Amino acid sequence: MSLEKEYLDITFLQENGFVRKRCPKCGKYFWTAGDHEICNDPPCGSYTFIENPVFKKPFNLDEMREYYLSFFEKRGHARIDRYPVVARWRDDIYLTIASIADFQPFVTSGVAPPPANPLTISQPCIRMDDLDSVGRTGRHLTLFEMMAHHAFNYPEKEIYWKNETVKLCTELLEELGVPKENVIYKEEPWAGGGNAGPCLEAIVGGLELATLVFMNLEVSPDGDIEIKGERYRKMDNYIVDTGYGLERFVWASQGTPTVYDAIFPEVLDFIEENSNISFSRKDEEVRRIIAESSKLAGVMSSLRGKALEEFRLNAANRLGISVDELVSIVSPLEKVYALADHTRTILFMLGDGLIPSNAGGGYLARLMIRRSLRLAEELNLSATLFDLVELHRRLLKPFTFEIPMETIQEILELEEKRYRATIEKGLRMVERVVAKKKRIEKDDLIEFYDSHGIPAELVAKIAEEKGVEVEMPEDFYAELASRHVKAEKKEEEKKLKGTYPPTEKLYYDSSVLEFEAEVIGVEGEYVILDRTAFYPESGGQDNDTGYFIVNSTKIPVVDVFEENGVVVHKIKGSLSAGTKVKGIIDRGRRLRHTRHHSATHLLLYAIQQVLGKHAWQSGARKEWEKARLDVTHYKRPSEEEIYEIERIANREVMANKPVTWEWMDRIEAERRYGFRLYQGGVPPGREIRVVRVGDDVQACGGTHCSSTGEIGVIKILKVESIQDGVIRFEFAAGEAALEQIAKNEALLKEASRILRVEPTILPKTVQRFFDEWKEQKKEIERLLAEIARLKAESLAEKAEEFDSIKVVAEVIDAPMNELVKIGSELANLGCVGSLMSQREGVRLVTFSGVDGIDARELIKEIGRHIKGSGGGKPNLAQGAGQRALTRDELMDIIFTFLRQRYA
Repeated sequence: MSLEKEYLDITFLQENGFVRKRCPKCGKYFWTAGDHEICNDPPCGSYTFIENPVFKKPFNLDEMREYYLSFFEKRGHARIDRYPVVARWRDDIYLTIASIADFQPFVTSGVAPPPANPLTISQPCIRMDDLDSVGRTGRHLTLFEMMAHHAFNYPEKEIYWKNETVKLCTELLEELGVPKENVIYKEEPWAGGGNAGPCLEAIVGGLELATLVFMNLEVSPDGDIEIKGERYRKMDNYIVDTGYGLERFVWASQGTPTVYDAIFPEVLDFIEENSNISFSRKDEEVRRIIAESSKLAGVMSSLRGKALEEFRLNAANRLGISVDELVSIVSPLEKVYALADHTRTILFMLGDGLIPSNAGGGYLARLMIRRSLRLAEELNLSATLFDLVELHRRLLKPFTFEIPMETIQEILELEEKRYRATIEKGLRMVERVVAKKKRIEKDDLIEFYDSHGIPAELVAKIAEEKGVEVEMPEDFYAELASRHVKAEKKEEEKKLKGTYPPTEKLYYDSSVLEFEAEVIGVEGEYVILDRTAFYPESGGQDNDTGYFIVNSTKIPVVDVFEENGVVVHKIKGSLSAGTKVKGIIDRGRRLRHTRHHSATHLLLYAIQQVLGKHAWQSGARKEWEKARLDVTHYKRPSEEEIYEIERIANREVMANKPVTWEWMDRIEAERRYGFRLYQGGVPPGREIRVVRVGDDVQACGGTHCSSTGEIGVIKILKVESIQDGVIRFEFAAGEAALEQIAKNEALLKEASRILRVEPTILPKTVQRFFDEWKEQKKEIERLLAEIARLKAESLAEKAEEFDSIKVVAEVIDAPMNELVKIGSELANLGCVGSLMSQREGVRLVTFSGVDGIDARELIKEIGRHIKGSGGGKPNLAQGAGQRALTRDELMDIIFTFLRQRYA
């Protein structure tokens, strides 16, 4: 079977005068109702809409978005609010890359129903595949809105399929003023994420405006359809997956030289006015140059490396100007365009709660911020990144963001400080590395950025100054981004060999601590029951322990885990299938874990109240003695903030609010509570367990108290930054908290007893002792320095001479720091020699107060005799060895050294 029949089945095209032709340039098939002989998709054709808009009137972003959504609403589609650009409902990607990503994997796979059917949406998406091309081509963006309409069809119910989809697209374009004779539908099979299907690309004026995907295939080794080297078979479900580029529609409606001029001209004006650019992009000649450049760029797939050089030469020839003149115009404007694009992306990233860091989605946010800072430097921008982000925010009136602008400003200011500090610290390191190399390669550039935060352009600049060749990849930043766009999924090792039905789980009711069940499987020390109240380790909560009772015999249960819905019990003993058992849960252990789990929810609620909604859970652990909660945050909280978090959490405890849970349809739960449900991860299935602990609501499979009052008390024990952008709160609840408080009180009492003061005045007493200790330490240091001076003078008086040079050698009983002090004094007195001690093993200091005699060379020489080594400065070096020497042996080595090298 081939896809050709899929396209020929679209009777709407034939019934409305469209003819199927084959493009003589690319060999692909396309449909046209006009007289087109080529597909017009660049590079087969070129942009004809620039300075020649294709719609009946110009639109801005807001107008075009509303026009599109209203068009489909009138045709029976429910309007859906946009999803965040941070894909919280996914565990495989960090950023929302397409409108269909909103409904993957559960809706597209048929596990859960769609939020509406059919539906329409305008979804902001972020893609960084072409990051290095943004600003250069006139069309590439890192953030774009994918306007879309989707229909989810099932064997028992079809909403609409190919004919209706193409009809809707054609009607929309005709309403906008595009005759069907000007529309080309190009056949371009689509594949991605394990699915595929026929696809039509709607091309107008040489610009692809929409992509109509008919997702009806799934990967299968025995499939009868091959697409891009992989085999597929038909799916039971089939989905209309369309994508209409909002920005491209606006661009086509205005016919501006670039898409950037169409979608955020105010931002471009602001950057120009506050930069070192000496011309205006509105100048007639500048506009002509940019327009012609965009037309030519439209037919090129890449504008990097040699392709960029060739492009600029061709563009200059077409324009009748020199390459230098062309570059003087387009190069600075490329930076303006890229900076405007990047700062809009940063607004969505930070506004939807992404925290810059060195890993995961945070890496992508930091990459965008640092690339923007670099562009701003090259433009000598007098405004801040936040000025640009704030301007975008004012222009994007229809959008709401979870994170307030004050927080975004603080994050950007902090990121800029870190960037400046990184550059300052890294410059010397780059210079050192460059000095040692003949060529800087791609891996070096990646290492400089990923490990040290140094941009590739800065490394290249330093290398060129030193005459060192640099291998600058064509798509360096896109490659960096590609390494971090997908979440790493660890493959868990399977322990079960057999196949079993899902276990009936009784532990959702935390009060169930005893139960009866039947053994349905035994694999060595692993036992599978038909039902269980034993909680398996999950969601950061430790597993239950306890025992089974069989014929009055206790069989300990020492570990519990889950595999594919099957709960597995590790026992100390033996059982056989078919045996009836009574399970007894360790009540004390369960209660500890339950309190810690409910406390985790309250603590997260309190953290978000104090630090902000961006503080997203990134990990948790609930154990016997204590628990921990990791959250995303851009700096360590202050002591005042930590106190306030603890106060709010305990206020929630004392309010004794009910803790409730229910199974809910996934889509309904998301509609009611949003994606904040998935703080602890994304559970599978059509129904999810939604737990409300006080005012916190999450999808959670853990055990919980019946009210917040049962938690007892919450005590924060320690707060620390465990990695860039992640803060760890270590805490205890209930009895565990009381134990920790008791430990702290015992330490306080012990300290008070030792110092013989009341606990209330302990801080002042400790401060007084500390101040006195510091003063005494200073006095000791002064006295040690005086002793060292006196010892040095005494040794200098006993010095032997070599060619009028005073030579000192001595073995003394002293620590290394004292040897260093004495050696330094002897160097100041113009002596040359060595001091040795055996107090902490064989330790050695060499010194030289004479120009031309290097203490480092001397220590190497002595090191050969004592099986050791050392290093330092020309006047003072220190080291260690394995063999001690006498004073006379030291003196002999020094005299021999001086005769051989300096006589």
